[in-house]
Amino acid sequence: MNNLKIKLKENFGFSSFKNLQEPIIKNLINGNHSFVILPTGGGKSLCYQLPALYLDGIAIVISPLIALMKNQVDLIRGNNSDESIAHVLNSSLTKNQIEEVKSDITNGKTKILFIAPETLTKKETITFLSKSSISFLAIDEAHCISEWGHDFRPEYRKIKEIFDQIKPNVTIIALTATATPKVQDDIIKNLKIDNGKVYKSSFNRPNLYYEIRSKSNETNLDLIKFINSNKNKSGIIYCLSRKQVEGLSELLNINKIKSLPYHAGLDKKIRNENQDKFLKDECDVIVATIAFGMGIDKPDVRFVIHYDIPKSIEGYYQETGRAGRDGGEGICILYYSYDDVERLEKLFSKKNTSDREVSLMLLGEMMAYAESSISRRKFLLNYFGEEYDPDKNNIDVLDDNLRFPKEKIEAEEYLSILLNKVRNSKEKFKHKTLIKSIDRKGLKSDERFWNTVLRSAIMDGFLKKEIKNYGSLIITEKGEGYIKDPETYLIPEDRDFDSSPKTDNNINKRSVIDQELMSSLIKLRKKVAQKFSVPPFVVFQEFSLEEMTYKYPINLEELKNINGVGEGKANKFGHDFISLIKGYVNENNIERPDDVKLRTSGAKSASKLSLIQNIDKKIPLDEISDSKGVKFSQLLFELESIVFSGTKLNIDYYINDILDEDQQLDLHEYFIGANNEDVSVALQELEGEFDEDEIRLYRIKFINDIAN
Repeated sequence: MNNLKIKLKENFGFSSFKNLQEPIIKNLINGNHSFVILPTGGGKSLCYQLPALYLDGIAIVISPLIALMKNQVDLIRGNNSDESIAHVLNSSLTKNQIEEVKSDITNGKTKILFIAPETLTKKETITFLSKSSISFLAIDEAHCISEWGHDFRPEYRKIKEIFDQIKPNVTIIALTATATPKVQDDIIKNLKIDNGKVYKSSFNRPNLYYEIRSKSNETNLDLIKFINSNKNKSGIIYCLSRKQVEGLSELLNINKIKSLPYHAGLDKKIRNENQDKFLKDECDVIVATIAFGMGIDKPDVRFVIHYDIPKSIEGYYQETGRAGRDGGEGICILYYSYDDVERLEKLFSKKNTSDREVSLMLLGEMMAYAESSISRRKFLLNYFGEEYDPDKNNIDVLDDNLRFPKEKIEAEEYLSILLNKVRNSKEKFKHKTLIKSIDRKGLKSDERFWNTVLRSAIMDGFLKKEIKNYGSLIITEKGEGYIKDPETYLIPEDRDFDSSPKTDNNINKRSVIDQELMSSLIKLRKKVAQKFSVPPFVVFQEFSLEEMTYKYPINLEELKNINGVGEGKANKFGHDFISLIKGYVNENNIERPDDVKLRTSGAKSASKLSLIQNIDKKIPLDEISDSKGVKFSQLLFELESIVFSGTKLNIDYYINDILDEDQQLDLHEYFIGANNEDVSVALQELEGEFDEDEIRLYRIKFINDIAN
């Protein structure tokens, strides 16, 4: 084996092995089973590629994606003069191409064959491979074997059974980047490699920054701003649907960001072209479904953004792992909302009972990750069975929850209740059933709080999940110790994500708001409000002022494109603001952003026009809501965005039907004297006289009458 490093240099150009590669390769060459768990970018492929070239015979590699196979074959051939050294066998080949592959194998020219699991199951494939000299079997993306994995493939569970027909005692190496303890156990049992050696590297990627942002109507603007602040850097944006991929890619291009779409519905030629352009830096951003990325070796991806919630933590981890594979910067952002969760739940409802149960459980773990205020990194590593102490590692800048910690609350009593419940009950509780089983009379009843306590108890090692009975909770030795000797237990309260599509005006503002300019704008707004005898929020809302502090509009055209302004407000109130900002920019030598406008394709403008026309026709708002197929609260949101941007919109005909004159007068007096337009404040101060929709409707009228 002395010439392993020579082979490494000759065939792959590396002078040394990394991570656990060398012991894994030696174990395989010695004819022993191996189970390899290495993070994305950890060098898994080399663990079977080098032994394939070293050993006599042909190595069979089971791989799930055609694009992945092609990419790996190209890499192997790139370092070898004879292209027959590596082949693929899948549905993409013609009959003549298949015969050519078989000929090279028969003549001993081929050292490694990548084959799809579906192709492996064919009778003719089994017959042919039975006659071949096979060195070993490699199963890439081995998590596909497990029903508890994020990418379960039924064909993967048949691999061992089929290979027992081809070569019963074949040496097996199974490899994955994502496997929970349950999935690991599942893979080992299915492949019958209990006597094999497990190689597991840390799942920690210290160069990656994890952040969750609220998904709202501001998300597209936030996304454009983020990408523009990372100019000339490569990034991947993941979406759940093909339609979303196409629309978002178009939006980015309209806003002068070089972007290409990638999904299974595109023509194969276009997919390959788009992938190649991304790899060659001919576009900055690829917008894709999860079909993109597996096995794609682009080391300098600087950001991975999930526009929609992933279906599982395993999938999320694998996709975020495509950032910073060279050890450099890697920013991982997830936009999260309950609306996206509901979409997935509806999608899962079409599955059979067992598949639905697994899918919902995996989604629940993903939700817990998004909503938790615990260190993101600690949460992820705990999920994969690895301990992590952020205090000892001192890298809080790489985790939004640690960078911006929430206030901690005392949970000693509640932790004790949970631990005693698990210890004293004969029932095997899972996460949800444990919370529901507790009598919360006289205690905090909020389920979110109890979930936070329970997740913290698992993270901190007081409870753990059984591998063999997935999700069942058992008390640990540490938990038993806590029951005997309880002490103060502080936990951060989880984040609360509203299911309604309200604007999140605090997205990433900490770092971008010019506080000095903001103070001046607030003072000016008060002055202008007094001049027009209106409340300050009627002039411009606070989120509009905030946007002015980082976009620095210096003419009416630019001011019109500030969120919540529009042409009407710009012309009526804007001149003094432009003058102030222009003077501030000149005095402080501020470099303004090139683009202050989120450009769209015009589809939204058409929808807005249609809505205005329906209101001009005095069609009842609930009828408009039904015809558009949207919730009434969403319709109100659209009306608010129109009116708040300065466009006239007369909904008196509808308001007069639901509110009498006295009620309208009460609401008018409230808003004329209010310090802000916050609906939640109004609900409280009006002491339940009106519901939320009524207040929102009158607020639309008030802004329309007073400001527009």
